[in-house]
Amino acid sequence: MISTDVIIVGAGIAAYSVGCRLCDSGKKVIMLTKSEKQNCNSTLAQGGISVALRDDDNYMSHYEDTLTAGCNLNNKEATLELVKTAPSVIREFIDHGMNFDKNPDSSLSFGKEAAHKLARVIHAGGDRTGLKVMEQLYVNMADRTELHENEPVIDVIIKDGEAVGVVTRTADGKYHTYCAPYVVLATGGIGNLYPGTSNDHTITGDSVALGYRCGAELKNLEFVQFHPTLLTFGGKNFGLITEAVRGDGGVLINEKGEKIMEGVHPLKDLAPRDVVSRTVYKYTLAGEKIYLDISAIHDFKTRFPYVSEICETNGLDLSRNLIPVAPGAHFHMGGVKAKPTGETTVKGLYAVGEAACTGVHGANRLASNSLLEGLVFGRLTADNIISSDRKLKPCEYDFPTLEPKRPFPEKGQIKKVMMDCVGVIRTEEKMKQAIEFFEEYMPDKNGFGRINPDSVTNQELELYNMLTTGWLIAKAAYNRKESFGAHYIAEE
Repeated sequence: MISTDVIIVGAGIAAYSVGCRLCDSGKKVIMLTKSEKQNCNSTLAQGGISVALRDDDNYMSHYEDTLTAGCNLNNKEATLELVKTAPSVIREFIDHGMNFDKNPDSSLSFGKEAAHKLARVIHAGGDRTGLKVMEQLYVNMADRTELHENEPVIDVIIKDGEAVGVVTRTADGKYHTYCAPYVVLATGGIGNLYPGTSNDHTITGDSVALGYRCGAELKNLEFVQFHPTLLTFGGKNFGLITEAVRGDGGVLINEKGEKIMEGVHPLKDLAPRDVVSRTVYKYTLAGEKIYLDISAIHDFKTRFPYVSEICETNGLDLSRNLIPVAPGAHFHMGGVKAKPTGETTVKGLYAVGEAACTGVHGANRLASNSLLEGLVFGRLTADNIISSDRKLKPCEYDFPTLEPKRPFPEKGQIKKVMMDCVGVIRTEEKMKQAIEFFEEYMPDKNGFGRINPDSVTNQELELYNMLTTGWLIAKAAYNRKESFGAHYIAEE
């Protein structure tokens, strides 16, 4: 049994934002991740960080764009907090060593992305923003925290209705119990519930499953954002083609060379992601290939080194100026219901980043608001913990006796059901089919509760979390009868 001030489950931008701030205050922090620290969505993020730092920009304009993209289903108070706090957080991050891309006159360089009225997205390393941000956070954290890699969290420990710690299991089967007055869930989203995704292979909806099992309220699970441009050919996807490519003049075309976004939306290729994804998806469903035409972008390889590397590594000849693309799961607007300060409906349990649902993204996230959310709400969550006075309580994990239902499905089965039934375009009948599929694997009629960890491997535990989260998303989607943003119901 190991005691500490704060436990952080996850190792992405939100986790490190919380951790750095806590360590600055002298808190003892233990971070836990089921793989290695680099295995997170943050290191893969090509797009930048949206922030109103230009002289001709202001946070209210950023606020309005965020609400428009989110179909006005956003939590307006939380959204205002995000965009209003953003400039000071980014300036502070720069003061702590972060270098963002600059113009020849040393001013910050701003790019334009979908659904923004003007260019307000800052980048680092061109299309390597997430990696550069994480590298700076690693430096800022230094050796001030304990990081336990390859140690998945099995469950949050609840005592008298409060979170008091977590239990983990290492690859060699050893259990560890960690006790703390604050448990922060920051494991990212749900991308690998789908066959095509921009996410790291470790991202399987673990925070949703952990939150569900300890009784936390969940919110907006039906809103799954698909990115319209994943490099895709031969039935496989090979990574994200950042939206900044379209911001710089890339155009989506079909096999005939026709611009597919003409007449679909006033913003054409820079329409909100749900609109672009549905348009591309309809073509791919009909068996037609869609390409991103990059012929208008000067010196593409210099402007987008990471995208170029992805393409060339996978045998794509960029001299043709055509990148084959298709939609893939990208970002989850839903998650464990939380305030901007991280508090959930369970005392002692906090959620931050993509694992949380503060409501700032509404039904569809505005481009480049995700890294921003991790930095801003990570800091607010840490400040909340620093100013509160929860006490450490002894914690012990009572091993449940519930056995899982076997055999488990293959990951590929889960992914196929999610894409076919709870994907880019949905129908009531398909969503119902998804619910029925998942309920076949319930250990009992009460849902996907805590199971005896001795009865499953770590790989099976991940599958169990995927089943749990898939079922919860399908139910939430079925229960929302109107189309909004990323939740689009087609007529049957």
